[in-house]
Amino acid sequence: MPEVIHFRESEAIIKQKDIEADVNITLRYVETVLYGTLYKRELTIQALKECDWREGDLSIIEGRRYQYKGFKKGVAIEGNFASYEYILEGLFRLQIGFDKGRIETGILMLTSERSEKSKLGTSIELAKLEVEQLYPTISMPVTIALFDLGSPELPAENSVKGGDEENGISVPAVKTIEEYTEEDWENFEPFP
Repeated sequence: MPEVIHFRESEAIIKQKDIEADVNITLRYVETVLYGTLYKRELTIQALKECDWREGDLSIIEGRRYQYKGFKKGVAIEGNFASYEYILEGLFRLQIGFDKGRIETGILMLTSERSEKSKLGTSIELAKLEVEQLYPTISMPVTIALFDLGSPELPAENSVKGGDEENGISVPAVKTIEEYTEEDWENFEPFP
């Protein structure tokens, strides 16, 4: 389960809307689907769709293409797993919906991964500090979910040439320039 931090009574609003279990199940499902994957955007949208967060009007601003990742019962879900620094943009997008009366609270999903060299403490400590420092600009009730999604698992065949009796042999689709013989060059046709 991602690490969840509630600000300004967001947890009470989620409970009042009777979607606390739904939020927890959704966050766990998103974490399960995305763990160890490389392309997270499409999988996030699919997971939220499967959890019924992609129905209805997802617009942040009427007449524009800006959309939340999900929306249900006055609660918006926003997020980005490429960079923790999305916290500012994500909070801003949620605040717009709150100020316009489109949402009552929001959930911001972020990666907890940051540079090992960072001297700013843990991601939880930093998120708490940043939300406090952004007040009164960001004044809405909000929940932040910090995900540890691991590193993408790339198949060994993408990085290792060759093979063995057990795993077969590697067959490149195209020869490298060094592998071409004089005869290959003489018979070369750029557009067969």
